[in-house]
Amino acid sequence: MTNKIIVLYIDDEDNNLNSFKASLRREFKVVTALTAEEGLTIAASEEIHVVIADQRMPGLSGVEFFEKLMKINPDPIRILLTGYSDIASVIDAINKGEVYRFIDKPWNIDQVTVAIRNAAEIYFTRKDLKDKNERLQKIHSEMNQFVYSLSHELRGPLMSISSVSNLAKMESKDRSVMEYFEMIDSATDKLDDYIYKIMDFYRATKIENKTTEIWFNEIVTEQLDSFKKKWNLDGIDVVVNVNQSSSFFSDDSKLKVILNHLFSNAYNYQIENNPNKTIWISIACDDDSVRLVFEDNGIGIEKDFLGEVFNLFQRATQKSVGSGLGLYMVKESVTQLGGKINIESIVNQGTKVTIFLPSLAIVENENQAAD
Repeated sequence: MTNKIIVLYIDDEDNNLNSFKASLRREFKVVTALTAEEGLTIAASEEIHVVIADQRMPGLSGVEFFEKLMKINPDPIRILLTGYSDIASVIDAINKGEVYRFIDKPWNIDQVTVAIRNAAEIYFTRKDLKDKNERLQKIHSEMNQFVYSLSHELRGPLMSISSVSNLAKMESKDRSVMEYFEMIDSATDKLDDYIYKIMDFYRATKIENKTTEIWFNEIVTEQLDSFKKKWNLDGIDVVVNVNQSSSFFSDDSKLKVILNHLFSNAYNYQIENNPNKTIWISIACDDDSVRLVFEDNGIGIEKDFLGEVFNLFQRATQKSVGSGLGLYMVKESVTQLGGKINIESIVNQGTKVTIFLPSLAIVENENQAAD
């Protein structure tokens, strides 16, 4: 394989082809064709970096040639040779052939050399970018498989350990031994919770939005049922107010990431001896947008931490023993959904998080209209 820039030159005059090849063959690998049809055949079967075509040729014109070339092989950078009277062809080439530049006839060898070098630089830059994009897509696909495998392969053994521990506690009468099993259960619960956080982190930051119809009463009810199985909510008053009269479109997984981690924070950071522990969830939804408010009367967030709570691995308070992922994932999910988030907090009075999200159906329609 040659290290030279490969140039395909199409012209219906044999003398022009010979002159071009003779002048540039030392610096470039020059391939020539007498007709547009021959040029298309070459471009379809060989690696070409730059294509130069005369506008005025019998059969297909230069612009028509480039139109067909783009369907066969859109990668080579295109240069059109034109006369002073071909301004209409130049405009046509911009609109149809996506021509990189135009060179007036009769062409100057230095001008052509510089044009080829610049065009080739664009070709190789695009090729490098295309290769990297394909690599990223491959990595993204492999990462999806890896995260799924990670969750499945780790949670399976954890569930087995938890089951064996529960059986052992049922059969054991020794209190000191029971304490060991309780330590095992605590460790497996923490690890299982962290695996869930990894999955949420991936959903929030790596997976593209998947638009589905959302009814918030259903999602909140489902999440609360899950919370009740996970935590003892008997001492906490959970007040839910959902106002939704029409369907809303968003990403179900990312909404659950938001609800899960906001509720988790509201639960975990209650004031321990407060007899009136309360979590308020308010959702107001219409066709275009939704406003979600999570509020609690817990320990609050110290002023010095408030500006940093959405950063990765940033804990909300000095008392926190969390992973520092929760609010980061909430913010990332909100950003992915095209929304905004605001947090207010007073120490020993509570925290209020307000989120505004647009309907993804509206966002998608606007993007399509822009395209």
